[in-house]
Amino acid sequence: MFYHFLPDLAELHIVFNLFNFLTFRSVGAAVTALLIAFLAGPATIRWLRHLRVGEVVRTDGPASHLKKSGTPTMGGTLIVLAATVSTLLWAELTNWYVVLTLLSLLWMGAIGFMDDYLKVVQGRSRGLVARYKMVGQLSFGAALGLFLILWPIHPVPASWTMVPFFDEWVAVFWLPAYVVFVSLVVSGSSNAVNLTDGLDGLAAGLGAIALVTIGVFAYLIGRVDTSAYLGLLYLPGAGELAVFAAALAGGAVGFLWYNAPPAEVFMGDTGSLALGGAMAVMAILLKAEFLLLIVGGVFVVEALSVMLQVGWFKYTRRRFGTGRRLFLMAPIHHHFEKLGWAEPKVVIRFWILGLLFAMLAFSTLKIR
Repeated sequence: MFYHFLPDLAELHIVFNLFNFLTFRSVGAAVTALLIAFLAGPATIRWLRHLRVGEVVRTDGPASHLKKSGTPTMGGTLIVLAATVSTLLWAELTNWYVVLTLLSLLWMGAIGFMDDYLKVVQGRSRGLVARYKMVGQLSFGAALGLFLILWPIHPVPASWTMVPFFDEWVAVFWLPAYVVFVSLVVSGSSNAVNLTDGLDGLAAGLGAIALVTIGVFAYLIGRVDTSAYLGLLYLPGAGELAVFAAALAGGAVGFLWYNAPPAEVFMGDTGSLALGGAMAVMAILLKAEFLLLIVGGVFVVEALSVMLQVGWFKYTRRRFGTGRRLFLMAPIHHHFEKLGWAEPKVVIRFWILGLLFAMLAFSTLKIR
């Protein structure tokens, strides 16, 4: 909104020219979202307590988690609200990159809200039936893939995507396979963040790190000079995603104020699916789906730990008659808790790993 109206006032004062610059608007979006989440946090927590939407804690998990039972969940609404309002204020609203990522945030947030509502408010322990939740994720991904094929938003063919560490290579998909690929990226990313959301501050902190990283790549890819120098695909208008990424990161950091150990509120599926889905869509639009595996490396490890645990348990039960485990508990952050690590230590060390993965992602800009 500011971008569309305030630069016209530059004749009155040169300061209004600032609203033409992506860097200024990105910082403004981050600060605005952070303040919205910070200021709206207490009221949101009171509202959730009034609704009695308390977290249901697994009895087979670490004993230290039992005291968290009843802590308000569905706090992801705070992240979605802050990021949405901030994006509407600071981003170019006629930009397809912004429209599609904002739509993904709201769609995935709505799926997560439905799951949280059924699980917590109506007391259905399994939440939204898993297959229906997966259908919601995959259908959005398929719709996005078809949209990008039928109505391209940039001059690069929809089925092309960049390959990290190689500046002259691109992966080219058969168009039907590309639709399937996009669906898997969206569902995989949203579920990976959802699995990571098991400790106070873990998903919010890692999400903020990943979003800032993606925002920097969006800025570079959206500039003809930096994209050419770094060997990236040039996507006109993609830089506007830096504003959205900053807004979502700011919302996550503002939420982290109340989600830091010991958490006063949990994001629930409302926040985790929204964060993961939005990151996936940004990577898809930037033709950087494979880079997302590096940027969100901790999320990938968390998801793989669950897949390996379940796969090994089923195999050993079929092979030996008794299921065996690779980890003391999955996702893997619970494994380290079972080893005796304090929850804040696990969270901070995983944040450090998230920063290392972000630096590895930035290294791909020069190691090409």
